Amino acid sequence: MPEQQNIEYKQSWRDEYLKWICGFANAQGGKIYIGIDDKGNVSGLADYKKLMEDIPNKVVSHLGLVVDINLHEDKGQYYIEIVVPPSQVPISFQGVFHYRSGSTKQELKGIALQNWLLKKNGKRWEDIPVPSATLDNLDEGAIKTFVSKAIQKDRIPAAAESETLDTLLENLNLKQEGHLTNAAILLFGKNPSTVNATCSFKIGRFGKESHDLLFQDIVETNLFAMADKVVEILKSKYLIRPIEYKGLERIEPLEYPEAALREAILNAIIHKDYSSTFTFLHVYDDRLELWNPGPLPEELTIEKLKRSHSSYPRNVNIANVFFKAGYVESWGRGTTKIISSCLEAGLPEPVIEEDQGGFRVIFRKDNLNKEALTAQGLNARQVTAVLFVKDKGQITNSEYQQLNSIGKSVAAAELQQLADQKILSRVGNTGRSTRYIIYKGES
Repeated sequence: MPEQQNIEYKQSWRDEYLKWICGFANAQGGKIYIGIDDKGNVSGLADYKKLMEDIPNKVVSHLGLVVDINLHEDKGQYYIEIVVPPSQVPISFQGVFHYRSGSTKQELKGIALQNWLLKKNGKRWEDIPVPSATLDNLDEGAIKTFVSKAIQKDRIPAAAESETLDTLLENLNLKQEGHLTNAAILLFGKNPSTVNATCSFKIGRFGKESHDLLFQDIVETNLFAMADKVVEILKSKYLIRPIEYKGLERIEPLEYPEAALREAILNAIIHKDYSSTFTFLHVYDDRLELWNPGPLPEELTIEKLKRSHSSYPRNVNIANVFFKAGYVESWGRGTTKIISSCLEAGLPEPVIEEDQGGFRVIFRKDNLNKEALTAQGLNARQVTAVLFVKDKGQITNSEYQQLNSIGKSVAAAELQQLADQKILSRVGNTGRSTRYIIYKGES
């Protein structure tokens, strides 16, 4: 069996392997085999009797852990199995906290260590009490707006309107040990930066490259008002409204679907790691990129986000307030809603990815209209083919030939060029099953 999350092989014992035991204890537990090489072959131990006594003593002395040590034999070769149970309390080795992730051992430092220690102790950053904060630090207008919306959505009882503020906050789990929490100040505070200097939302308008900043805004409201404020600024300064007509009716939709933008912004606010840096929204000529700090939870992957999935909010109480106000649903449909809204608007599927310890959504404009395709250097046949794919969903080499009255080799070359330029993607095996669809990004 290869090395994995819960298995590690070592040919001989070294005291530095106490770090690996520490890492297993801080994660899900696991087994370390001494006397087996990286390929899983038994190499044997000459000093197994001594190690059977030394290892458990060293583990207790340096880590305060009790582990099971089992001796095994294979064709006359002896090897040792160290069974490490998961620890309910944080374990360090010489002052350093180690953690097993996948088949690697990591040293936890800085923000990662802080968040892990909180999680290990059954706490979250949002639940940390703020002893210096009082009810005077909260924005009553924001709280009244929340109560009104939550009652309209029938997600809190109408009687909540007459409850004391203390009772409301306790029912929302926004008080701990008699004090307001970080979440309470972030959600409804007059000055949320008192508990988090990076809780603001940065918006920038760029040229072609990320170093070409044209102008910017910083949204510094509490979280409950933040999504509305961000969308308002985007609509007034950053995004255009192409004019369309439906009969005699003049229609001015945003260049990106507002429902998708709002959902992505709310997700960034709710799932952000508030012990880290700012949330950034980069607006370019051809795309909009939204990034918030905080990786996906272990239970989710990018592919799972694109289909029906459970919700695992990083900040449970912050998410609960937005849910009760009717701003979001709790069924894990946010990303699928973002994707479907863009596709329904005729835009490419957004790129969703993890990057630099955070989560990014990239909205892209429709660069697949006749004018944009011609500007990209495509010939008339290729433009016709791309528009055909937009309408029909795919195209084959045979269809390309028939559409443009050309031969197979020319069709193959021009289709390959479209794939090289990441306008179309080739799917299927060689031959009749090969077809080309709209390129949807690497994710």
